[in-house]
Amino acid sequence: METWKIMEDKMIDINKRSCIFILQAFSKGGYIKEAFNWLNFLAENDRMHYAPMFNIFLSGCWSSKSFNHVDRCLELMENQLVGKSEITHWELLKLAVLQRNLSAVHEIWKEYTRYYSPSVIMLRKFIWCYAKLGDLDSGNAALKHLLVLARQGSASLSISGTGNYQSSAVDIPIPTKEKSYEKRFSLDNLSSLTFEGNPEKNEGPVEVSMDESSMGHHSIMKNLELKKSFESQSKLNIIDALLLKINGNTFFNELGKGRCIPVAHTIFDGAVRIDSSNFQVKQEDFSELSSGKMKQGLEMTSCPLKNLLRWSFNDMIHACAQSNNYQMAEQLFLQMLDIGLKPSEHTYDGFVKAAIEGKGVDYGMKVVKMMQERNIKPYNNTFAVLSVGYSRTLELDMAESFSNKISDKLPKNIHTFNTLLAACGFMDEPERAVRVLAKIKRLKIKLNIRTYELMFTLFGTVNVPYERGNILSHMDVTKRIGAIEMDMMKNGIHHSYASMKNLIRALGSEGMIQDMLRYLDIAENLLWQTDAHQTNDLYNIVLHALVKAKEVSRLLNSAVNRHKAIEVFRSMRSCGLPANVATYNIMIECCSMLKCFKSACAIISLMLREGFYPQTLTYTALIKVLLANEDFEGALNLLDQSHSEAIQLDVQLFNTILREAYIKRRIDVVELVVESMHREKIQPNPTSLWYTFSAYVESDFHSTAMEALQVLSMRMISEDNEILQGKKSVFEELILNEDPDVESEIIKTFKGSQEFLATALMNLRWCAIMGYSISWSPEESQWAKRLANKVST
Repeated sequence: METWKIMEDKMIDINKRSCIFILQAFSKGGYIKEAFNWLNFLAENDRMHYAPMFNIFLSGCWSSKSFNHVDRCLELMENQLVGKSEITHWELLKLAVLQRNLSAVHEIWKEYTRYYSPSVIMLRKFIWCYAKLGDLDSGNAALKHLLVLARQGSASLSISGTGNYQSSAVDIPIPTKEKSYEKRFSLDNLSSLTFEGNPEKNEGPVEVSMDESSMGHHSIMKNLELKKSFESQSKLNIIDALLLKINGNTFFNELGKGRCIPVAHTIFDGAVRIDSSNFQVKQEDFSELSSGKMKQGLEMTSCPLKNLLRWSFNDMIHACAQSNNYQMAEQLFLQMLDIGLKPSEHTYDGFVKAAIEGKGVDYGMKVVKMMQERNIKPYNNTFAVLSVGYSRTLELDMAESFSNKISDKLPKNIHTFNTLLAACGFMDEPERAVRVLAKIKRLKIKLNIRTYELMFTLFGTVNVPYERGNILSHMDVTKRIGAIEMDMMKNGIHHSYASMKNLIRALGSEGMIQDMLRYLDIAENLLWQTDAHQTNDLYNIVLHALVKAKEVSRLLNSAVNRHKAIEVFRSMRSCGLPANVATYNIMIECCSMLKCFKSACAIISLMLREGFYPQTLTYTALIKVLLANEDFEGALNLLDQSHSEAIQLDVQLFNTILREAYIKRRIDVVELVVESMHREKIQPNPTSLWYTFSAYVESDFHSTAMEALQVLSMRMISEDNEILQGKKSVFEELILNEDPDVESEIIKTFKGSQEFLATALMNLRWCAIMGYSISWSPEESQWAKRLANKVST
């Protein structure tokens, strides 16, 4: 602005170039308001106004993400009779994509095709927009249109001196508002320009063809002539100058609402129809896109056009990956190969992503092997998506292998490493997590809050869950947490709700009660804006840890020992924090530590008053209270009550009773519970087997123990006798096989989700080794019959 004022003071005339430079400075600098004021100033002072200046302003709105002045800019263009060029439509497309406004993109397409025959460059840009916004059908239709133009040889591209792709056709700005056409242009000769009548009263319009091929190699010279014309025009609209220079010897007439461009485009039902005086494209033409003619046509096209086609295919394939549409991605990929368009590394990157989303990571790996066979090196993005895929399937060796191949330090790669760290936490492999963090440090990738959240989970405990924490492990955890928080401070990252939640849970699991309560106070101060339900989750974690740790504190004014969890619960209630079902279940379990069933009933009453109904975990907690008082009869009655109230019973509830019955050597209760499980069609798990087997062994009923182990192992496989008979031949071969490596094979075959099945087969194999015959009809067992008769009577 100061430079402009100096120019005014020295009476230096401001020409078109100066106006553009001032507008560019405002727009690129993010001074959108000042840029618009400058455009207004030029309009008020009748200075030069033409489409490129408005395009510069719209580009500035896009780069600064400022949408407030876009409508005002378009209104100013309309008032100044400045038409929209292809570049104008492109700037509007970028703004629509930035706003995720698909309907706006469709409206721009309708407006653009009303006046323009789509060039290959604009088609490529529309394909990019549709791909970004996930409209695969529209993008695919535009891609077919682009392929038709390439096959027909009606598209011509060249590379400018700056390396940009440009079409040989001249970009003519055309007004699109109806009220902008109150008068029409009539050119009787080159020296006169008048306005006559109304276009709607005109009869017998003359259509003028302006296809791209008619421009020829003279388009560059014509552009130079047009540039000189722009310099000489101060008051005439830029459209007039363009029309004079392009076809000065031809009478121009208007066609409806538009100018003298006769091409009208309509897209409907996935088909593209282009009506003009020069060519027509219908749906049946698309059947030739995969034929030899298409391949032969592409061989004759220029390298820039092939690149543009490849980029369009790439955009669509990547969009298919984002939309989890593998079928379309595969069709596009095969079509590229069929028409002779060589896929690039970027193409394979998108196809690998689509393959992983659609068919799994193993299929994506096959695509990578195909790349290697063709000596194509995958992108770092490809390695990253493979690593993420294997992390999600918990194949950590493969995930770590691909993460080690990542060589760039882009911030987005932290997502890949975070996913691997999460898998390490799930599989309890902190040593591998240390290697992953070392890799992140080597690449100098900045950690984000998600990384630190995972670090608290991975390194916040030492001995858990294998053994309880001790003084040495507590010291180690304190050092680890201190180091993590120090690194957070160096990187300017503050605690989030999730990081505090993971930290408090880790301290509670390790048994560091005082530190856990201290961080709970810190969390309440730091996260005071946190939702009340999230705060409730933090309190539930603390209450659960206190119950597990059996922490007891003595009140100063009382000689009665009370559980610390009760104090925290009362504090929570006094602060007005809402409790949920999990809170009440934890407090009922706390009553089992105090052996007070009356208090548990009071909590149930409070729970019902607040609109919560007992669930499976609620009954499990109540049964724990009764078992703490050795009231097995009350526990079994409560089990029957839960069944009558249609509560969905689970194996954990039955295991709760089995555990206490095993400890107290109550074999009668063990047998009642096992038979109840069988009648409820609840399959036992390894814990159920252990309590039942151990109860018989410690009472010296060894034969009964082996028989019970065999029957329960069969029920672990299936409660249905028909299913057992169907699997007999396969499983019996594994059980009776004398190969020394068969046990490793069993574990390897049934790992993961079928872990219980592997345990059952190992138990049955042990029974066979001990000399017991294996029966695949567990209901025929004398032990099973005795339990059924016992419960019936």
